[in-house]
Amino acid sequence: MIVADPFILMWITLALAGLTIIAYAHPRLPLELTSIGLVAALLVLFHIAPLPSSDGREGLDAVGLLKGFGNPAIITVVALLIVGQGMVRAGALEMISQMIYRAARGRPAPAIAVSLLTALTISAALNNTPVVVMFIPILASLADRLGHTASRIMMPLSYCTILGGMVTLIGSSTNLLVAGTAQELGMAPLGFFDFAIPGLVLAGLGFPYVIFIAPRLMPKREADEDEPATSSGKQFIAQFTVEPASPLIGITAVAGMFPALRSMTVLMVQRGAVHSRAPFEDIALEPGDVVIVAATRKALVDAVSRSSGLQIRLTSAAEGDPVAGGEAAPEAQAGSDLRGDRVVAEAMVSPGSRLLGLPIEQSAFPAANSVRVLGIQRRSRMTRAHMHEVRLQPGDVLLVSGHSRDVRRLRANRDVVLMEWSESEIPSYNHARRASLIFLAVVAIAATGVLPIVAAAVAGAALMVFSGTLNVRQAARAIDRQIILVGGAALALNAALSATGGGAYIADGLVSALDGAGAAVMLSAFFLLVAAFTNVLSNNACAVLFTPIGINIAHGLGVDPMIFIIAVILAANCSFASPIGYVTNLLVMTPGRYRFIDFVRAGTPLILLLWVGFSLFAPWYYGLW
Repeated sequence: MIVADPFILMWITLALAGLTIIAYAHPRLPLELTSIGLVAALLVLFHIAPLPSSDGREGLDAVGLLKGFGNPAIITVVALLIVGQGMVRAGALEMISQMIYRAARGRPAPAIAVSLLTALTISAALNNTPVVVMFIPILASLADRLGHTASRIMMPLSYCTILGGMVTLIGSSTNLLVAGTAQELGMAPLGFFDFAIPGLVLAGLGFPYVIFIAPRLMPKREADEDEPATSSGKQFIAQFTVEPASPLIGITAVAGMFPALRSMTVLMVQRGAVHSRAPFEDIALEPGDVVIVAATRKALVDAVSRSSGLQIRLTSAAEGDPVAGGEAAPEAQAGSDLRGDRVVAEAMVSPGSRLLGLPIEQSAFPAANSVRVLGIQRRSRMTRAHMHEVRLQPGDVLLVSGHSRDVRRLRANRDVVLMEWSESEIPSYNHARRASLIFLAVVAIAATGVLPIVAAAVAGAALMVFSGTLNVRQAARAIDRQIILVGGAALALNAALSATGGGAYIADGLVSALDGAGAAVMLSAFFLLVAAFTNVLSNNACAVLFTPIGINIAHGLGVDPMIFIIAVILAANCSFASPIGYVTNLLVMTPGRYRFIDFVRAGTPLILLLWVGFSLFAPWYYGLW
């Protein structure tokens, strides 16, 4: 060990911070690798040259650097991700998506605008993190319905929740931290709506930008990813049997279409030996009718997972077929056995397959692997025929369902080629009520302060597993390592900058450069300074760092310190240009497939817009002109 000058340690830490920002912005360097490298460098630095406690300054060691990984905020995010995964797995948010979709009458812009405005409104009263967790699957569902890429709407979602968090005292943890720091410094407590008007002004300026401009700056990266999504518009041919007591019984075709099956295209209805083909006139469905449909993968999965409610059965391949060697499945189980811990995937019939020329009922691989065929897609051509009349050809794509381990075994089957990244879980709608109750309980308990949000979130995550909504594997898969590593590294850097005085050194230097300027100019420059730093450090770090500086500036100018305290609150929430600035930005990185530079491109103009708006409105509102 060596005894290092604290001033030298400060400059080394600042250099590491600069290199980290550059590395985060580099598209070829994973954020996780950069984060691990930063933590390793800080651990080595402060082990070789430890920083002892002196002159009221706390020392820094490995424990201080690594405690960020156990930070309640990170644990809360991880737990809320599990809770959110439970909501998705149970399909509990599909109703909200459908309501918004119907309210917008299927038009893309209104549907997305209503969703984002709802998220902004809710985040004014609730912590931003659970709001984002709740709306990520809703917007993903809307994007799938409307043909939008997720990258166009996930970052605007984070921005809207940040804008909504500027309105009230409990809108974000930053607001509460600034208020607490100011109160410790002798200031009067902030009221719930003390900064609601300037907050609403900034939210009103930012929302149109988020709706109309930010999506145009987002990349269309979905098709270029290493993990391509299956096209939601691909049509599969499938076959349903109307069961006794089904609500479909008696449904009559209107203008050639069946209203209850509006998500599918009905190609043929078979009743005994009679085959009725589209367009349909004066045909009412009866028990035992076999319905041939063309539908997307999502529509088929929804039909299967909701089959207990619709009382319809998806006719399966290999059921009771002697060639396949399977035993006939009971009619009552034909739909229900497709739910639970099961997945859907796509498998292509390979050239030279033993299945070529055989009807689907006689294909041997489904029964051998407990995998069921739900539908078939043939080079985008529609087939108006009974499923037993369709003989397999090379290149046919089969939509199959089964337990995940059984589906993955198809990789070793030479008759079909399992299409990578096509596997997805079937929603378990019978768990929707319990998942919704758990989620609402977590939000209510955290909002009312009965328990800290970290305790409520961890309890909710545990209940999702204990209640059977998620299993341990599904819960573990919901945890994003990027959030843990990037968040923990950012907190380690904040600890190093705080201990060495690097952040305060730069802030004091920049503020002293404007010494002698008027109150309005100083307030404007101070807002921009905090807004810039909140994208380098975390917003909570900026809250602690700049609140005492703002109070000192206000005393020096002879103005009300509360004006500068509110400036800290609003500016510290302007973490739009960096994924490490605020946790909601980290939450949308994976579903939006973003890179660091994407936040810089879309967030910088928004910061400048809010800075100009605050610089013009605040001096007038607070009488500083």
